[in-house]
Amino acid sequence: MRLSADEITAIKAAAREAFGDTVVVRLFGSRTDDSKRGGDIDLLFEVDRLDDEWHAKGRFLDRLFTRIDERRVDMVVAVRGQPADSFAAMVRPLSVALP
Repeated sequence: MRLSADEITAIKAAAREAFGDTVVVRLFGSRTDDSKRGGDIDLLFEVDRLDDEWHAKGRFLDRLFTRIDERRVDMVVAVRGQPADSFAAMVRPLSVALP
């Protein structure tokens, strides 16, 4: 996993603030492969429910970028108990939960 301990801590803290304490954050994409370089941060958030997904995503980025330098972050949200969209269903098996 190509994230530093500080980045992981920042991502998890921002996710809890934006999506609630029960959020599970999973990394997918090129950053899961230690042999690659660069790339954006692709995150899958597993949440109980959301009143406003767009607001939660914006709040996450706002909170995250007070902790780490800005960079490209792609976000996918999957609500527990609801059918996942096709993209979330595809990337989940390839993702890694942040420790």
